[in-house]
Amino acid sequence: MNVVASLPQSVLFCCDHNAVRSPMAEGIMKMLYGTETYVQSAGVKNDLEIDGFSIAVCQELGVELSRHRSRSFDDLEEWGDDLSSFDIVVALSPASQRRALELTRYYSLDVEYWPILDPTGLGETRDAKLESYRAARDQILKRLQDKWGSAGP
Repeated sequence: MNVVASLPQSVLFCCDHNAVRSPMAEGIMKMLYGTETYVQSAGVKNDLEIDGFSIAVCQELGVELSRHRSRSFDDLEEWGDDLSSFDIVVALSPASQRRALELTRYYSLDVEYWPILDPTGLGETRDAKLESYRAARDQILKRLQDKWGSAGP
C-alpha cells in the first residue's frame, strides 16, 4: 500500500445535502481503506434522499450506496457522533466548509476543503448526467488517493 499521509482514526465528509458527494466520498473511502478509519458523512441540510445517479456510478466501482440514509450535522450530534470526535472534516462544498468551520471553531480539528464538482443539474440526457456524476466520483477518488495513498481491492 502506497500511503501518502497516515490514515486518520476518523473522518467526516460533508456537503450540502448528504445525497451526492459526501456519501460517495464515505463509500469510496470505506472501499479503499476498509475499517482502518471510522468514516461518516453529513450535509448542511438533510432534505434529500441519496441520489440515484450517485448510487449508479459508485456501483461501477463496487461501492454500495443504496442503503445510505442522508443526515445533517444536527442529526449526527443527536445520534451521538460529536464533531470533536473526528480527526478531520473534509468539506466538499463551500456551504459545508462554512458550517464545519463554524461548528468546530472551539475544537482542535482539521477542516479541509476539497472543491468537488456538484454534478446535480448537469447534463440533459441520462448518459450526460452519468458522465457528470462519474467526473465527481473520480475527483473524490483521486483526492483520497492523493491524500492517503492507493489501497483496497
